[in-house]
Amino acid sequence: MDQTELPSHVQTVGFLPQMLRLPAVLKVTGLGRSTVYRMVAEHTFPAPVKLAKRAVGWRHDDVQQWTAGRPSTSR
Repeated sequence: MDQTELPSHVQTVGFLPQMLRLPAVLKVTGLGRSTVYRMVAEHTFPAPVKLAKRAVGWRHDDVQQWTAGRPSTSR
């Protein structure tokens, strides 16, 4: 299936969706749900974007930039 044939809500950038729902954010960051929302409230994590009346998502680029800016640990 060609990307142009996908529904608009499934359009992708490469192989990753442009918008990430909470389960994908948790998987990518390794954070828990409560931690994500606490960090959003503290302005230390990107805020979600309202997709519908009861749905939010995070911009892939925002989450990727946040992840890239995190210090890495090396042993």
